[in-house]
Amino acid sequence: MTVRACLPWPDKRLRTAAAPVEMITGEIREIWQDMIDTMEAMPGVGLAAPQIGVMLRLAVVDGSDTRGRAVRLANPEILDAVSEMRTHEEASPNLPGVSATLKRPRLVTVRYLDENGMINRRDFADLEATSVQHQIDHLNGKMYFDHLSTVKRDMLLRRARKVRT
Repeated sequence: MTVRACLPWPDKRLRTAAAPVEMITGEIREIWQDMIDTMEAMPGVGLAAPQIGVMLRLAVVDGSDTRGRAVRLANPEILDAVSEMRTHEEASPNLPGVSATLKRPRLVTVRYLDENGMINRRDFADLEATSVQHQIDHLNGKMYFDHLSTVKRDMLLRRARKVRT
């Protein structure tokens, strides 16, 4: 398929909630494949459709060591999260050159439409739990740095501007 360009921050679409997917079609499957190709080219462990300018609630996650095991999610929704937190360095291809250490629940249960249009429920743990939460943030018009304090967020965005120039 195709590796797509990621929108550069501060494109307003990155701050816009994505629209729900009504049904899984051939076009949706093509978008998912492009997202997987784009994620692999970064390389990354997840990607949300708004990151490439597609304003639909679509995400892909692959935290496997071998790759090629991407989970395709439409309309993902976190149903439950454990209280145990996991620390991980997060970044985004929409704001290259910077990252931040965040704490997120180590295990989450997510409901979503799968590639067959079936409602599925799955537990995501560790790296994939972090990634799926990160992607759902994107679908809701949030960036990872929104979880930082104002001071840390401002510092990160200043560093990002310096990296771009």
